[in-house]
Amino acid sequence: MPDQRELRLPDGVRLHVEVSGPADAEATVILLHGWTLDGRAWHRQRADLLDRFGDRVRVVSYDARGHGRSSCMALRTATLAQLGDDLAAVVDEVAPTGPVVLVGHSMGGMTVMEYAHRHPADFAARTAGLVFVSTTAEGHTHTAYGLSPRIARLIRVAETTGAGVLARCGSWRPPRPLLRALAPSIRWMLFGDHCSGSDIRLVTSAVARASLRSIGGFRASIGAQHRLDTLAALAHLPAAALVGDRDRLTPPPCAESIAAALPATELTVCPGAGHMLMMERPDEVNAALAGVLHRVLTAVPAGRTSARRPADAPGHRTAAA
Repeated sequence: MPDQRELRLPDGVRLHVEVSGPADAEATVILLHGWTLDGRAWHRQRADLLDRFGDRVRVVSYDARGHGRSSCMALRTATLAQLGDDLAAVVDEVAPTGPVVLVGHSMGGMTVMEYAHRHPADFAARTAGLVFVSTTAEGHTHTAYGLSPRIARLIRVAETTGAGVLARCGSWRPPRPLLRALAPSIRWMLFGDHCSGSDIRLVTSAVARASLRSIGGFRASIGAQHRLDTLAALAHLPAAALVGDRDRLTPPPCAESIAAALPATELTVCPGAGHMLMMERPDEVNAALAGVLHRVLTAVPAGRTSARRPADAPGHRTAAA
């Protein structure tokens, strides 16, 4: 069982943090979940990392402010910029030394980009590898929900209006009967061709734990973020990006632009998969993460990889369905 602890941030928000592995591990992997989810989304990746690498790695996950078992926050702090600052605090607390691999899903990937943008010196000193899962560096530029542009625009207007209302609802959480009724919509929005009942239940449970303020409050910041320039400065890092070709929220062009900004990135497109790749395609996500971590662990000295793409570096690949 992971060690569970609470990290109190300067503004009084308490983050629920879970840590597995020794403090003197060769590298620390920090797993960042997506919007309305929590750290449990990574349970398959945590188990795989500990099985593959044992005591060589320390695995950290935490619930973002307003999500899961972390406390709610002031509405003005429901921004990606604040999440980037929170990540900097987590790194300082749970991984004060040694190389760090940052793994972000959706909003979690955007949080990694904000950390790089707002804390460039700390990021450069500590970060040795990156994995982006179903995320974007271009806000809602490519988000069309798998629908026609006209319908997508209508949905976005409705979503933006609804988010504004939810953001003012404070620490209240979604009623579970409502979420059960919305389960088919959650399944359509987040998953691809196939998903298990247990994964639907986990996602629904996570949404039930998120405060209405976080569900609505982060919407504007997520839609507006553009960090391709920030990524371009990280081209020397071992990296991977994964996306499902049925992803309605961050479709393949989102991952393709990340890979273009990070030329050494291995881009994996998973046929038939949606937005929840760590659940829908755990083997592909685990393999990509292990590949980046292996490069970090074998680097001598750690983190000093060439800015140029090696001749044998992997590029785009399509995962088996």
